[in-house]
Amino acid sequence: MYYSNGNYEAFARPEKPKGVDNKSAYLVGSGLASLAAACFLVRDGQMKGEHIHILEETGIVGGACDGIKDIQKGFIIRGGREMENHFECLWDLFRSIPSIETEGISVLDEFYWLNKRDPNYSLMRASINRGEDAHTDGKFALSEKASMDILKLFITRDELLYDKTIDDFFDDEFYSSNFWLYWQTMFAFQKWHSALEMKLYLQRFIHHIGGLPDFSALKFTKYNQYESLILPLVKYLEAHNVNFQYDTQVTNVIFDITGREKVARQLVYRHAGKEEIIDLTEDDLVFVTNGSCTENSTLSDDDHAPILDTNPGEGGCWHLWKNIANQDPSFGRPEKFCTNIKATNWESATVTTLDERIPQYIKKMSKRDPFSGRVVTGGIITVKDSKWLMSYTVNRQPHFKEQPKDQLVVWIYGLYTNAPGNFVKKPMKECTGREIVEEWLYHMGVPETEIHEMAGTGAHCIPCMMPYITAFFMPRTEGDRPKVVPDGCVNFAFIGQFADTVRDTVFTTEYSVRTAMEAVYTLLDVDRGVPEVFASCYDIRVLLDSTAKMLDGKKLTDIKLPFIASLVEKKALKMISGTVMEELLEKYKLI
Repeated sequence: MYYSNGNYEAFARPEKPKGVDNKSAYLVGSGLASLAAACFLVRDGQMKGEHIHILEETGIVGGACDGIKDIQKGFIIRGGREMENHFECLWDLFRSIPSIETEGISVLDEFYWLNKRDPNYSLMRASINRGEDAHTDGKFALSEKASMDILKLFITRDELLYDKTIDDFFDDEFYSSNFWLYWQTMFAFQKWHSALEMKLYLQRFIHHIGGLPDFSALKFTKYNQYESLILPLVKYLEAHNVNFQYDTQVTNVIFDITGREKVARQLVYRHAGKEEIIDLTEDDLVFVTNGSCTENSTLSDDDHAPILDTNPGEGGCWHLWKNIANQDPSFGRPEKFCTNIKATNWESATVTTLDERIPQYIKKMSKRDPFSGRVVTGGIITVKDSKWLMSYTVNRQPHFKEQPKDQLVVWIYGLYTNAPGNFVKKPMKECTGREIVEEWLYHMGVPETEIHEMAGTGAHCIPCMMPYITAFFMPRTEGDRPKVVPDGCVNFAFIGQFADTVRDTVFTTEYSVRTAMEAVYTLLDVDRGVPEVFASCYDIRVLLDSTAKMLDGKKLTDIKLPFIASLVEKKALKMISGTVMEELLEKYKLI
C-alpha cells in the first residue's frame, strides 16, 4: 500500500490482483469501515461478492452511523456526521456507489449537488440568557498567550505529546476564548482528552479555521446518515451477492505467530446462542473493527432516564479486541481507551416535535424556516451558559423519509452529564426525556410557566447514554492503537476508529473509510495509491489565511510578543518588500 495525490491515480482502475479469485474475506462488524472495506474488495480488489462475509452482532448494519424509526420509541439518532470536501477516501468510495434516490447518479453526485444548491452555514452559533444570540460574531477572541499556546501545540512533534492531555498545554486564558467554545462543542473534546488528537485535528482541518465559527466548512447529507450513506452501500453490496450474517458475535481471532509472521487461523464466534469456529487459510482475509464509540449505548424514553450500568471495558467489541491483543503486543492496548467511562461518556437525545409550538422557537433560534427543506440551524447551536454545555441541531427536514411533514426531528447533546441543569436541577444522566426537553425549552426562552406542559404534549424525546463515545480521544502513546495491518500480518487487518493511520483524525467518516481502503489495498496488494490526507498544513497560503482569521483582524505588527515583533520589524519588512512574501502577507491582511 502506498499514498498518492493528484488525479492521475484517482481516476485509474487497478488491474485485478493476483490470486484474488482464490481468496475470501470475513469482516467483523457492519459499521461504515466494514461496509467500505467490502466495497473496496469488490470494486478495486475485484473479489467475488459471494466470497465476502460480513458478520454482525446485532440485527442491523451501520454501526455508529445510525438513524432508525423504532416501532415503540419513534425516531432515534445517536449522533450526526459532519463532512467536508477533503474527505478524499470517503468521496473516492461514494463516487462509485449508486444513489438510491435518483437513478443514474452516484451518492457523491447527489451530495455534491445538494450542498451546492443549499450550502451550510449557521446564523446563530451560540446562545446565552435563555435564547439570546451570544454574538460570538465569527470572532475567536484569543489572547496573544492563547494564540501562542495553539501555535506551540501545532508545531510539537507527535512523540512529545504521547500520553499528554489538552490541559497540559492550555490554561483558563485559552478556555475562556470563543475558539475553545467552538472547538470543544463541534468536536466533543474535553480538557482531559489527548493533546496529540487535538494537534492532529488542528493540522488536519487548518484549511477550515475560517469556517469554524459559522460551520460554513461543513457539508451534510439530505437525510440521516443511515438512509443517505449506509443504505446505498448495503444495496451495492447486496447487488454483488455479498453475504450478511446477523446475530453473530465474534469473540476471538486465533493466530499462528511464527517469528515475525502472524497468520489468522481461526475465527471464533457465537451465532444463535451456539459457539462456532471457522478455520482460516492464508487466502482468508480477516478485517476486524476493534472498539466502538457506541458500544453498550442505552436508550430510554419520555418517562425514564437512560441507565449507565456498563462496567469499564465491558462490551463485545472490547472483549474481542482484548482477546486478540493478548496474543501479541502489536495488536494494541484496548485498556487505554475503554477503562475510564467517567472520562469517555456523554449523552444525546432525539426530540420529535408534535405540534406547531416548539417549531416557532426553533425558527427564532435558527433564523430560518425549519420546514423549508433547506439548511435550518446549519450545525449545532451551543448554549454558552448551559451547565450541561448543551448543544442542539436541526438538520434539513425531513430528517427521515418516513417523517410526517408537520414534525421536526432535533438532536441534542450535553458534554457535562454530571452537572445539575439550569432549569431542571438534576444531572443530565438522571433526566427523563421530558426533563431534557424542559431544559432545552428553557434555554430557547419558552416562558417558565409554559415549559412543563409544552414538554409533555409538544414533543417526544429518546435519550441515549453512550459510555464510550469519546474513547478514541483518550491520551495515548505509540502502539496503543494498532497499525491497520500490524507488522508481520499476512491475512489480518484492523479497521475503524481505533486502528492507527498517519495524519488523519478519528471521529470522522473519513477515518473509517481510509482505514478500510488501506487494509484492503495492503492485504490484496492492490496496485493503486490511497489518496493521502489533504496536506493543507503544508500550504503557506492556508497557514497565512488561518493566522489572519485567528487574529480577528489584527495585523502581525499589532502583536506584542518578541519573536513576532522581530519578524515584522522594519528591517524584516524592508527585506521582503517587492517579493511574493510581501504580496501574500498583504493578500491575507496580515500587514
